[in-house]
Amino acid sequence: MTAMSLAAMLPMTAAAQVATPGSALAVAEGTLLDVVAEGQVNRVPDVATIRAGVVTQGGTAAEALAANAREMASVLAALKAAGIAARDIQTATISLNPQYRYGDNQPPTITGYQASNSVSVKFRDIARSGAILDALVQQGANQIDGPNLSIDAIDQATDAARVDAIKRARARAELYARALGMSVQQILSVSEAMDGGAPGPVPQMMVRAEAKDSTQLVPGEQQVSANVRVRFLLK
Repeated sequence: MTAMSLAAMLPMTAAAQVATPGSALAVAEGTLLDVVAEGQVNRVPDVATIRAGVVTQGGTAAEALAANAREMASVLAALKAAGIAARDIQTATISLNPQYRYGDNQPPTITGYQASNSVSVKFRDIARSGAILDALVQQGANQIDGPNLSIDAIDQATDAARVDAIKRARARAELYARALGMSVQQILSVSEAMDGGAPGPVPQMMVRAEAKDSTQLVPGEQQVSANVRVRFLLK
C-alpha cells in the first residue's frame, strides 16, 4: 500500500489528501481527495459600539454621586434626542472610589471621592456617530472609549464566505484531478473545518478630529472567513 501527497500553489488557504486506487480509501475504483479550503469576503462595518460616560469629583461620596447622576442624565437625554433606541443603550460601568493624599510616614488621607458612570452605545449609522459623540461631550460626557466596529448582517457575510470556500475547494480538486489524469466525479461529503485558516486582519478604524473640529469615524473594511472540508471522488 502506498501513499502520495501533492502540493500546488494557489491563491487560497487549502490542504488536500489523496488516496490512490487500491488503498483503503479507494471507492468504486476511484480515488478520494480531501480538500480544506478557506473562503473570504470583505465587508464594510455598519455598526459602531462606543462607551461614553461621566467622571465627577466631590468632597463626599454623596456629592460625587449626585453630581455624576446630574451629568449622566444630560448625556442620556442627548442620546435619546439623537434618536438612539433604548435597546442600543446599556449601562457598562458604575463606580465610586475614594481619592487619597499620601504623606511620608503617614497613613493615607481621604481627600474626596470620584464617581464614574458609563454606557455602551450601539450606533447603527456610523456616519452620524461622530456628530452624536460631539453632542455628548457638550452635554457633559468626559469619558469615551472605542469604537468596536462590527457587521450587523454577519450571518449573510459568513454564508458568502462559505460559498467562496466551496468554489476554492472545487478549483483545487480540479487541479489535482488534471495532475493525476483524472476528473472530478462527485462530492461525497462537505463539512465546516473549525481549525483551518488564519483570522482576518484587524479592522481599519480610527476616530479623528477634522479641520472643523468634528469627530469622524472611518469604518474601513473587515474580513469574514469560513473554512470547509470537502471530499471528492476522482476517476
